[in-house]
Amino acid sequence: MVEKNELIFGVRAVIEAIQAGKDIDKILVKRDIQSDLSRELFAVLKGTHITVQRVPVERINKMTRKNHQGVVAFVSAIAYQKTEDLVPFLFEQGKSPFFVMLDGVTDVRNFGAIARTCECAGVDAIIIPSRNSVSVNADAVKTSAGALHTLPVCREANLKVALQYLKDSGFHIVGATEKGDYDYTKADYTGPLCLIMGAEDRGISYDNLALCDEWIKIPMLGTIESLNVSVAAGILIYEALKQR
Repeated sequence: MVEKNELIFGVRAVIEAIQAGKDIDKILVKRDIQSDLSRELFAVLKGTHITVQRVPVERINKMTRKNHQGVVAFVSAIAYQKTEDLVPFLFEQGKSPFFVMLDGVTDVRNFGAIARTCECAGVDAIIIPSRNSVSVNADAVKTSAGALHTLPVCREANLKVALQYLKDSGFHIVGATEKGDYDYTKADYTGPLCLIMGAEDRGISYDNLALCDEWIKIPMLGTIESLNVSVAAGILIYEALKQR
């Protein structure tokens, strides 16, 4: 297991890392890159769900003084897992799995704090999307107090597909939203469970909300409209633990 995010630079080295199956968080490519080797890189990337960002070459130069050829890749601090592999494994162990899904959460410190709570409360895995989401980097591992070294993280290309798989597998899907039908203490957290938390600004996407069995909310008695997402997750996770 890698202790910190590894930086890979150079087109050929990045291609070889992808072909070797390394868990890559994202690749930065200089905006005007044009070479036969870069075309080979984009061909290799087809069919993968690796995030590629086109950036000014100055940004890459700040990361390394070595011959990067306009390409750097960030290797994840952990090995990601797949939901469809983890679910049958947990069922075979006789468990009633408890997953937490983060839809659009991008703040690394919030993610690390949620992971720490999940590990303390015995959550079986966190599910995140491969795009427009936080990833497991060194800062996230540090904020999680090391929880991300033991807590499985599933990274999915499509959360809607993953949710449908969970529903088909007998999971109860609970979404935390300001549109919630009732107080979070009235929800059913027993049995196989997936609790979804959305980004503080946008919340859970409509497609994913549509797949929820229950919409719940945490009462807001002050003038501020929402809690920090890691605090909200802690409240809901421990309510679920109490019922379970």
